[in-house]
Amino acid sequence: MTSHSLRLSERSFSFRFRSLAGLADSAPPLRSAPEVVGNAGAGGAWAGGAGREGSAPVKGPLEARSEPSTAASLQALQASRTPLPRPSPSPGKRVQTACRPKAGFMASSKKAVLGPLVGAVDQGTSSTRFLVFNSKTAELLSHHQVEIKQEFPREGWVEQDPKEILQSVYECIEKTCEKLGQLNIDISNIKAIGVSNQRETTVVWDKLTGEPLYNAVVWLDLRTQSTVESLSKRIPGNNNFVKSKTGLPLSTYFSAVKLRWLLDNVRKVQKAVEEDRALFGTIDSWLIWSLTGGASGGVHCTDVTNASRTMLFNIHSLEWDKELCEFFEIPMKILPNVRSSSEIYGLMKAGALEGVPISGCLGDQSAALVGQMCFQDGQAKNTYGTGCFLLCNTGRKCVFSEHGLLTTVAYKLGRDKPVYYALEGSVAIAGAVIRWLRDNLGIIKSSEEIEKLAKEVGTSYGCYFVPAFSGLYAPYWEPSARGIICGLTQFTNKCHIAFAALEAVCFQTREILDAMNRDCGIPLSHLQVDGGMTNNKILMQLQADILYIPVVKPSMPETTALGAAMAAGAAEGVGVWSLEPEDLSAVTMERFEPQINAEESEIRYSTWKKAVMKSMGWVTTQSSESGMP
Repeated sequence: MTSHSLRLSERSFSFRFRSLAGLADSAPPLRSAPEVVGNAGAGGAWAGGAGREGSAPVKGPLEARSEPSTAASLQALQASRTPLPRPSPSPGKRVQTACRPKAGFMASSKKAVLGPLVGAVDQGTSSTRFLVFNSKTAELLSHHQVEIKQEFPREGWVEQDPKEILQSVYECIEKTCEKLGQLNIDISNIKAIGVSNQRETTVVWDKLTGEPLYNAVVWLDLRTQSTVESLSKRIPGNNNFVKSKTGLPLSTYFSAVKLRWLLDNVRKVQKAVEEDRALFGTIDSWLIWSLTGGASGGVHCTDVTNASRTMLFNIHSLEWDKELCEFFEIPMKILPNVRSSSEIYGLMKAGALEGVPISGCLGDQSAALVGQMCFQDGQAKNTYGTGCFLLCNTGRKCVFSEHGLLTTVAYKLGRDKPVYYALEGSVAIAGAVIRWLRDNLGIIKSSEEIEKLAKEVGTSYGCYFVPAFSGLYAPYWEPSARGIICGLTQFTNKCHIAFAALEAVCFQTREILDAMNRDCGIPLSHLQVDGGMTNNKILMQLQADILYIPVVKPSMPETTALGAAMAAGAAEGVGVWSLEPEDLSAVTMERFEPQINAEESEIRYSTWKKAVMKSMGWVTTQSSESGMP
């Protein structure tokens, strides 16, 4: 394999919607914007998709204008606010666009009046965040983040404490509100809250006491493998009714088998079900129930996107499926009510935001799809978090993959609005491999150090890392796989391993992108990305090199939280966030072009595939599945 010296290159360009094309000529220009090459809803449009309404490229310079008092107050806020971490500027020209604030934004000597604000809980596998956005400009005003502990009581087991998760949400809300106060922003302007969450992770709790009956069993958990194998024998080869109804393969990944394990192995859960005290939910259900009153009248609900990840939900009828519940032997009485992704579920009953409606709910990957404004058939995004998830909007029709992808519900933005579907490529380990290098091997002290180590060498020097800690997800669905590092020599050091870990994230993305290209028939022309890992410039450049297409990221990568906020603000009865294309704001993007030749890209990818084959078949079903830890 030819090694190469990593070269970073980026350009910034602006996507904006039609609403900004005709700004008033009376006000003086605040800042010049670059030539427009698309719009903010372009997502990862598939090649050949241009020409659809609202997505045609517009050529020509635009100017963003603003009243002087508004500009002054904006500048004062921006000077005092601590933003989320962003990549350092590139040596080349960096261009930003200025959004024109909409009506309702006024300067004040005492309190900054920004118009309606919307908060978003982003509860992920690694951390919890609360973020507050201006509903008229989508500007992020403040946030707070708390890391969440993961427990590994046995090999293959992954758990979290539901009470710690709930407490982290309250803490993030309180701290964010304190920060807004320091910025002279009145929190009474927060008109709604949206919830985005790690999907599939399973919680069972007592509805009378509000206490969890066991730890949350996390989506990465593998303890149910023998359950999956025994259940698969009961599915007729010519009638896979589980996949046809749910869009999902039978796997340890999804909630139904985790819930089945809890019912079989945890006496407290069994007893609570017998006494009609048990409630089941994914993390969204646990949070909404708790935040809206808990044992004192909390609302037990979920949305269609989270329900579609349980393996108990019929994605065609949009209801819990009696046949599936009987197959997994799950009592339907413990399941939450299924609602749309954008409606008022209930009101906050405690804390600084008491009385504010919770009116948006989306599984994290669906939230990112909305936050990237991928509202049209064929638009796609890839999110880099604990895992890595590529979603492509397939419109109002279910598309079933022939290449290992999932069919899932993308969103349903209102009680009376249509449901949209997506194809999804799921990778279990992305950011989690960086956390493993930090917590298990200790070769870095913080996640940010990985970029510095990788930059020192600019190559893996023939070292390949397959982080199959929880088996392999898409496109293989191979639970017997385990992580391997191969191609080691006496020359290999921690910098090469760090570089190989970043490459592994990119190679896994290439695999699911290839599968999606085969299913859709039209190759992706560029990859639209988001998530915390996209702050890593080396990762983004590697991704462009390995895919051999441009990688495009928004300058504000928190699109998961943005999507939850958009759903909450647009809900009937709230109505502070318009999702009409002409009302959505400009977005500044960064672009990473491939810097190696196609032949070298293919050689590296084919070597990676050899390493993947060597990772398979390492384990058989373990006997440790049953019994308490």
